[in-house]
Amino acid sequence: MSGLPAPVPAEAPRGHDPYRPPVAKAPAPTSWLRPSDPGRKASAGPRVVGAAALTGLLTAWMLGDGLGVNLLLCAVAVAVGAGIAARSAGRRLRVWTVLWSVLALVLVAVPALSEAGWPVALSLVCALALTSLALHGGRRWPGVLLALPGVLWHLVPGLRWARDGLRGLGGPGRGRLVPVLKAVAVAAVLLIVFGRLFASADAAMADVLSNLTPSVAPGEAPLRFALFALGVVTSLGFAHIAAGPRRWDRTVVKPGRERGRLEWALPLTALNLMFGAFALVQGVVVLGGRDAIMDNTGMSRSEYARQGFWQLMAVTVLTLVVVAVAKRWAPRSTAADRRLARIMLGVLCLLTLVVVASALGRMYYYVDASGLTRLRLWVLVVEVWLGAVFLLLIAAGLTRSAAWLPRAVVLSAAVTAAVYGLMGPDAIVAEQNVSRFEQSRQIDLRNVRDLSLDAVPALDRLPGDHRACALELMRIELAESHSPWYATSLAESRAREILTDRPVPDGGSACDRVGRRDFDRTGAY
Repeated sequence: MSGLPAPVPAEAPRGHDPYRPPVAKAPAPTSWLRPSDPGRKASAGPRVVGAAALTGLLTAWMLGDGLGVNLLLCAVAVAVGAGIAARSAGRRLRVWTVLWSVLALVLVAVPALSEAGWPVALSLVCALALTSLALHGGRRWPGVLLALPGVLWHLVPGLRWARDGLRGLGGPGRGRLVPVLKAVAVAAVLLIVFGRLFASADAAMADVLSNLTPSVAPGEAPLRFALFALGVVTSLGFAHIAAGPRRWDRTVVKPGRERGRLEWALPLTALNLMFGAFALVQGVVVLGGRDAIMDNTGMSRSEYARQGFWQLMAVTVLTLVVVAVAKRWAPRSTAADRRLARIMLGVLCLLTLVVVASALGRMYYYVDASGLTRLRLWVLVVEVWLGAVFLLLIAAGLTRSAAWLPRAVVLSAAVTAAVYGLMGPDAIVAEQNVSRFEQSRQIDLRNVRDLSLDAVPALDRLPGDHRACALELMRIELAESHSPWYATSLAESRAREILTDRPVPDGGSACDRVGRRDFDRTGAY
């Protein structure tokens, strides 16, 4: 009997091996923030490291002179490295990956068109976030939101990954990498030597070479080295994501504790009644026109707009928080509970659209009375985007599944940032103020004097002293900057051409002659 196998239990499930010890299941994650970090399916081979080195060289070579087409070239080099890593890891190209990547490249192209600082900065931040999302992927809220800054978790591991990949190169791999590096070094030496000889031999050739190639002063060495390191680290970070992204979609988010109907619905009903009362008041006050505002409030349109815009902006943002919290704690045990939650939250979102429309109307009144500024245009764009978000929330409540909502919200934000950067906000501000001056002979020069070079074509239409005063700072900026072709935007080229054809006289004396009498005194924000 000792040599016979143990009997198989009668109730053993089909396919069960009684001689194999049971495999213990991995415990479910207890923390809500525990993303998976799978092993890299591909090592950092010579091509990935070469793409990172190329990105570093382009960054050190070009970005020290300013932003323009050079940023797009660096972005393409980063994309090449990430694409090589993704292909080596066997990852497939998906529709959303292409969409996020195209939007990121569009945002990176903004510095090549515009000189406005804030839109350029916003475009670059959004481009980095969208690139990270494209490489990570993600559908649920944790997967989408945590992937946006996800590249930060890959910068240092990307360096270690590249180091391990280079150490693991065998004879064939090292034999392919070393000749490439030698060829690049020899080509650089030849170009430098013969380029200097040609430049010293012919003035026209010297002018061509100076416009096509960067000039690096000895004192700029620390800056160039820092830019090189930034380019290499960024390229390796994105390639590290492409080779094996963190799966933020697997993050466990515990559902909120379900509340009773009365405990949940009573506060929301009271809030809906408050929003409904506001909507009725707006219908009486605003739709009646200018006379209705004066009769009902005793204020001008400008004063009425300035009184409440920021409060309504805060109401719109806070309502998003209320909707998120209420959805998390909404009763959901039965179909009737889920229907009640959709109806109550849908009514709140619909009424919030009235708040958004009222805020936009108030800003329209204020701009009509006082002119457009950068800040006013920016908050208008944000308010329009918030309205689009509430429309998406309403659409999600009307559909069976709202799995598309997280990516749709991020897509709306990315499109808004791209449109805002590409439309040239400073040019729009200048155009509105100049058109207002042509109609009313009133302009607040404080709204246009500190604009970027995007505003030059519109401000060039101002007469005499108004033109000289408005363009004074821009004239000084152009006189002090001589950027090479790769760091020159389309707006700067256009402005330089205009001011060369029609030079601007001394703006200080022109501003004195214009005087304070032409400045709008209604205040500015």
